[in-house]
Amino acid sequence: MAEQRETKGKNAWHKAVIIIPVLGITAIVALVTTAVVQNKPLLQKYKYGIVLDAGSSHTAVYIYEWPAEKDNDTGRVQQTHACKVKGAGISSYSVFPGQAGASLKSCMKEAERLIPLSRHHETPLYLGATAGMRLLRMENQSLSDQVLWSVEEVLQSSPFSYQGARIITGQEEGAFGWVTVNYLSDRLKQGSGTTGALDLGGASTQISFVANQDVAEESAENAVTFRLYGNDYFLYTHSFLCYGKDQALKLALAQQTQSGDSSVLDPCFHPGYSVDRSYFSVYSSPCVMAGKSLVSRDSFTHIGAGNASLCQEVVRRIFNFSSCSFSRCSFNRVYQPPLQGPFGAFSAFYFVMNFLNLTSGSLESSREKLALYCSTPWTQIQQQHPDVKEKYLAEYCFSGSYILSLLTDGYNFTSDTWTDITFIKKISGSDAGWTLGYMLNLTNMIPAEAPDTPPLPHAGYVTLLFFISLFLVFLFLLFLCLRFLWPRCDSQTQMI
Repeated sequence: MAEQRETKGKNAWHKAVIIIPVLGITAIVALVTTAVVQNKPLLQKYKYGIVLDAGSSHTAVYIYEWPAEKDNDTGRVQQTHACKVKGAGISSYSVFPGQAGASLKSCMKEAERLIPLSRHHETPLYLGATAGMRLLRMENQSLSDQVLWSVEEVLQSSPFSYQGARIITGQEEGAFGWVTVNYLSDRLKQGSGTTGALDLGGASTQISFVANQDVAEESAENAVTFRLYGNDYFLYTHSFLCYGKDQALKLALAQQTQSGDSSVLDPCFHPGYSVDRSYFSVYSSPCVMAGKSLVSRDSFTHIGAGNASLCQEVVRRIFNFSSCSFSRCSFNRVYQPPLQGPFGAFSAFYFVMNFLNLTSGSLESSREKLALYCSTPWTQIQQQHPDVKEKYLAEYCFSGSYILSLLTDGYNFTSDTWTDITFIKKISGSDAGWTLGYMLNLTNMIPAEAPDTPPLPHAGYVTLLFFISLFLVFLFLLFLCLRFLWPRCDSQTQMI
């Protein structure tokens, strides 16, 4: 009997020694597996959006993406691709409206390749036309509509969720440009001081900045309110149609050709520059039609004189500073409150000033550099920049002079505030312009998807870890008990 009890005791001990480690190892494996599965990286879902910027000189297609889970009611939007449509802006197709839509097909095919197929049907697609189409609408509403119909036909046939093509207002263009600049620099999310926005296109220019709320009392049409990231922003914004750099050049040439002479000596073009221009190319624009010359001559010879100071005088004449019915104005009797904060200047502001190497330095040094550039003979300029199209190359002197005058005479920047302007092309990899701000605003109308969640809720995960850990402690204590107490109890049993 004693031998049987001894054998049974040994068997129970051996079983306990084997089972407890097995249970312990199983519990440890369960603990580690739960932690790995619970904390593995979640697959991020993304949404996409496409905005077409149909400007006066060209059209660009921008693709944006953002996490499907929205950040404080505003999606974190980033530009992932930009495609420049070949050819001029859609307003240039007024003679053959059907070609406007066809011009977009190549860039839209790129978008189809870049956006995941599973997201095509839910990707919103918008087209916003700016000042070029505003001018065409002023000139001929029917042609403007035909161009938009052509564009809509192509965009509706795409696999994306077409939301519409329309001519956006100058106020929208300016305000959304401001949103872009501040969003990309993270100023909106931080709720810190904001940056003003200066935009220059081919047919219009915009200025936007945060101002006091009394702007609405003095000029309600220039007041816009935004709520982004839980903060309210009261904005002054104004768009000057016909004061983009291309239309401004036509205004300046119209001023100089009123007499109808066969040649014009233009201080805004390089010495030695000479080209024949048609009067139609100057006076066909709605911006200058009112002052159309009465001469019957078809063309004139445009001759460069290369004098920056005289060019400034020519440029100043296209602005109206004669009167102001408000407490203060910029030009053309438009109200503008005092400038506030730093400014980001983009689009043609950047491209022109960057070409002229005027993106840094004082106002005085910029004027000196520009004067030297404008006085450089045309043949030398051509030799220095053989890869630049002659049309664009010839206009940089005028464009630089126009920008300096617009910012100082027009918008009231001074030598002291000139350094508040930063000329920018991109911020954080995204192009500065109105389209990202437009997309950002539109994400408020796109429902957020439910994010992927871990297998267990946090409370359940913590509870499970607690009980597994408790079980391991119990096994450990049981093992110690059996290891040190069982032999003593077993030996006492044998003595009985």
